Amino acid sequence: MSVSNPANSGSASGAVDALAQRILDAGLGAVDLLSIHVGDRLGWYRSLAADGPSTATELADHTSTHARYAREWLEQQAVTGLLEVDTSDPDTPRFSLPPAAAEVLTDATSLSYLAPLARMFAGSAGQLPALLDAYRTGGGVGWAQFGADARESQADMNRPWYERELAGALDSVPDLHAALRTPGARIADIGCGAGWSTIALARAYPQSRVTGYDIDEPSIAMAVANTGTDVAERVDFHAGSATVLPPSEFDVVFAFECVHDMPDPVGVLAAARRSLRPGGVAVVMDEAVADTFTAPGDETERLMYGFSLFVCLPDGMSHQPSAGTGTVMRPHTLESYATEAGFTGFEILPIENFGLWRFYRLTTTPTTG
Repeated sequence: MSVSNPANSGSASGAVDALAQRILDAGLGAVDLLSIHVGDRLGWYRSLAADGPSTATELADHTSTHARYAREWLEQQAVTGLLEVDTSDPDTPRFSLPPAAAEVLTDATSLSYLAPLARMFAGSAGQLPALLDAYRTGGGVGWAQFGADARESQADMNRPWYERELAGALDSVPDLHAALRTPGARIADIGCGAGWSTIALARAYPQSRVTGYDIDEPSIAMAVANTGTDVAERVDFHAGSATVLPPSEFDVVFAFECVHDMPDPVGVLAAARRSLRPGGVAVVMDEAVADTFTAPGDETERLMYGFSLFVCLPDGMSHQPSAGTGTVMRPHTLESYATEAGFTGFEILPIENFGLWRFYRLTTTPTTG
C-alpha cells in the first residue's frame, strides 16, 4: 500500500508523499511492535518454538488463550512476514515460527533477542496520559509507575550482553582487568536493576565480592531471585540511593546504563567517588550516542530519543530537583558531571562493538590514555 497521490507532482508534493509514506510505514511498524508484545506476553511465540507448527485452536490450547484471538494474531503475523503458514488445508492453516524469528523473539540468551524492545514501548504507551500530564507540568513518570513491562524489558534485553560479552570487554582493558581480578577485590554495581550485570561481574572475577545497589525495590527482589548458587556467597544486593554506599570500600564502582536516568547524577557520582579506595576507579556504561547534536541523526540517535521521550527523561524528572538528563547523554555531559563530582580523570575506554553502549572510566588522578 502506498499513500502517494497520483495527482501530486513536483518536488514539494513529492516531499509530502514521501513523508506521508514514512508515517504510514511507522504505523505499520507500531502495529508489528504491539503485536510482538502480545505474542511475547501470551507465550504464543514460545509455544510455536517449543511445540512446532500449530493451528489457532492448538495454539490456544497450548497457552490457555482464546482461539478466535489466536487466529487473528496468527494471520496478522503471517501477513506481516514474521510467521510462515501452510494452507494445504485452507480450513485449518498451520502456522510456524522460522528459525530467525525464533531466535530474535524467544531466545533470551541471544544478542539479537528483541522481544523486550516491544515490551518497553508497550509499557510506556500504557502511561501516555501520565506522560502528557508530565509534559504539560514539568513533572515526571517514575520507574515504578512504568511497571513490570519496563522493568523486565531492560533486564532481559541487557542480560545476554552481560552474560556473554562483559567479561571479554573488560578483559580488553588490561589495567582495569588486573584490578578486578585481584584477590579480594571489592566491586560495586550501582543502578544494578535485576542484577544481571552484578552476577556477570562475580562470575567473571571469582576472587572478588560484588555488591549491587538500586533504588527500585522490585528490581532488587528480582536480582536476589536471579542470583545463582555459584555466586551467592560473593554477591549481595541493597535497596537504596547512593547515600548507602560505604566510604573507602570499593576498588571499582560500575554504573551500567543508569546515570542518564538519575535526577542527581553529580550527587551519585560523588558518592561513588567517596566509596572508592585509594587508586580506585568508576566505570560508567551508557548509550553510545553521537558526540554532538546533529539533525537528522542515525538510527541509534532516533532510538535513544525514543527511549528518552517515553521512559528515561520522565523517570528522571519524577524526582525534583532533577538534572533532566534523558537518555541522550553525550560524552561532554557525563564529563561535566564527573568533574563536578570530584573526579579529575575522564576517558572513553577502548571497548567497541558492545551493543549500543560506550564505556567511560572516571578516576581521581588525571588519565593520559
